[in-house]
Amino acid sequence: MPYRLLADLILTLHVAIVLFVVGGLVMIVAGNLRGWAWVDGRGFRSAHLAAIGVVVAEAWLGIACPLTNWEMSLRARAGDAVYDRGFIEYWLQRLLYYEAPEWVFVLGYSLFGVAVALAWWRFPPGGGRRK
Repeated sequence: MPYRLLADLILTLHVAIVLFVVGGLVMIVAGNLRGWAWVDGRGFRSAHLAAIGVVVAEAWLGIACPLTNWEMSLRARAGDAVYDRGFIEYWLQRLLYYEAPEWVFVLGYSLFGVAVALAWWRFPPGGGRRK
């Protein structure tokens, strides 16, 4: 089984989700200010809200992300204990995993969740307040 490849794919998916959450909020605000109707689609907005909701819930409950656990399990099966072997592994890991006290992450995720909720209120899905 190509455990290292599967771990890299999970890490890539994890980074894509992070980009969706962070970039999604930027697109929602910018899109509403610029009149882009697609940013207010219910599917997009619901997926975005759900994604940050899961992150905030995990942070408050002290639960590690299942994607992180899955990736680490696959890396262990591949015999990898260090992330400095492949280009993709190394750089994507550096983007996602950094060290800080747990409260920093809980606060950061919570504040970002509040920002998403404020965007939902200020720019509701479906363009309820479109200028």
